[in-house]
Amino acid sequence: MKPGEIDEVLRETLEDGRLSRGEKKAISALFAEHLDSHERIDMARHRAFAVARERLERRADKELLDWLEEVVKAITIASRGEAPELAEAHFSPGEHCLRRILSLLRSAQREIDVCVFTITDDRITRELLAAHGRGVTVRIISDDDKTYDRGSDILELHGAGIPVRIDDSEYHMHHKFALFDRAVLVTGSYNWTRSAAKNNEENIIVSSDVRLLAQFGKEFDDLWSRFQPV
Repeated sequence: MKPGEIDEVLRETLEDGRLSRGEKKAISALFAEHLDSHERIDMARHRAFAVARERLERRADKELLDWLEEVVKAITIASRGEAPELAEAHFSPGEHCLRRILSLLRSAQREIDVCVFTITDDRITRELLAAHGRGVTVRIISDDDKTYDRGSDILELHGAGIPVRIDDSEYHMHHKFALFDRAVLVTGSYNWTRSAAKNNEENIIVSSDVRLLAQFGKEFDDLWSRFQPV
């Protein structure tokens, strides 16, 4: 797409001062198809600001900035090649939570960051090992006490070459979240254990919201820098 074509698309969405859900999906799909390099993505962002600047004197500041924020999100979605919106909830007992976690482990292409209280479900452990084996960067943060519990798979994962870090505290590292390619977040009450799938009332939320991804990504990075390797 040429700059003029990008401007025309953006101006059409700005007519009413807001980017609707349908418009967001449409331009995400359009940009994903035509913006095939980092340079073109950067150009699209630049054109969005240029179009906003044109209207600055004719639009209320807040309204304009809201539109601009949604456009930049849509461009970011296009650059990642991910679905515009991912918002799911899964519940146990039953295997709904487990199956969703396994599918994300299998589909990860670059990196998996896991921050969970404990891992004792061998089905999850096998997929973590498989991801590591196919070259995906896997990192695990877990609780120091639970790491050495009978049935814990943390030391097995560490022994296979997956980096593991744990807290050194009288309290617990009680998070249960994971990031897949820094594009999908899983979080909730669900422990990565067989009992969570079989017996417990648990939940996970699956989201691609960029704001949540940024916040959980920062939390993982902060804990990783603070905690000690196994």
